[in-house]
Amino acid sequence: MPTAIAVTSADLVLPAPDRHTPTAAVLQPPDRLDLEGSLAETAALLERYGHLVVVLPPWLPAATARRLHTVRAILETDRIALLDIDLPPLGTALLVRQLRQLSVCDFSPGVIASAARLLSHYIYAGALLGSVAKLDRVPVGLRAHARSWSPSAQFAVLANPTPHLVKLGGGGGGGGGAHAGGAGLPPGPEFVTHLTFARGQLASDWVTAELAPAWQVQGVMENPLPADSPTWWATGKLVEFAAAIPDPAVLYQLVASVRREECRWCGAELIGDRCGFCSAPLAAPPPPQAATGAAAPYRARS
Repeated sequence: MPTAIAVTSADLVLPAPDRHTPTAAVLQPPDRLDLEGSLAETAALLERYGHLVVVLPPWLPAATARRLHTVRAILETDRIALLDIDLPPLGTALLVRQLRQLSVCDFSPGVIASAARLLSHYIYAGALLGSVAKLDRVPVGLRAHARSWSPSAQFAVLANPTPHLVKLGGGGGGGGGAHAGGAGLPPGPEFVTHLTFARGQLASDWVTAELAPAWQVQGVMENPLPADSPTWWATGKLVEFAAAIPDPAVLYQLVASVRREECRWCGAELIGDRCGFCSAPLAAPPPPQAATGAAAPYRARS
């Protein structure tokens, strides 16, 4: 029985790439379902699937996160993982689809949950923006802020895995962001990917005409823009894009190659340095005193 993958918005559920990939459960937000209904909804998923992995990015409304933590606490279960992977909305949707692909493999729920952090490093998520004047997700310098006032300004911004900002069209650098450059392109993946993009209020073919060939992607697919994308990127004038590994066999090998451990707190199987279900670190925190037993120096209060 596959581990259930869940999200809090239907626009984070991209079409399945094949008939073997299951869909994701869409949990209703607090403004659509009361606490009793949320408890019943979650309990039904646990009854059917055994374990539930919920992608709960930190940019969602605080009330949504509180509701899910409350539900997990009331149900008193260690079979619900709440993953706070911070990717842009379209990148988050691609990560969700990868977890859906892995959910039918022979991985334990703990491995699937902890694999999300590993897979997020292999997702190249960004956007073509008409303005970076209000963008606070990626470092933006004063020159880029000033150029945002130009009606024809366009910026190629990569948020993950490494922030990168480039002003497109002549005129030089992107103005102080990490790896800011000239009229080049954001650095792309060095492995096979498919590119997914979604159009906002910016009319441009740059993603398909220039970025996709430069990144040598093996396929391009357009999807509707997630509702939270304009807020995440601080503008509606955008074309969001994300490139990710599409092949489930490659995803399987990537996850299977990592050493598996047992969580010292909840006993779940995990990869990496943190449990996906209880968030406990793999290694116990160091003691407050050094192993020599030497006393800490006394510091007088001022």
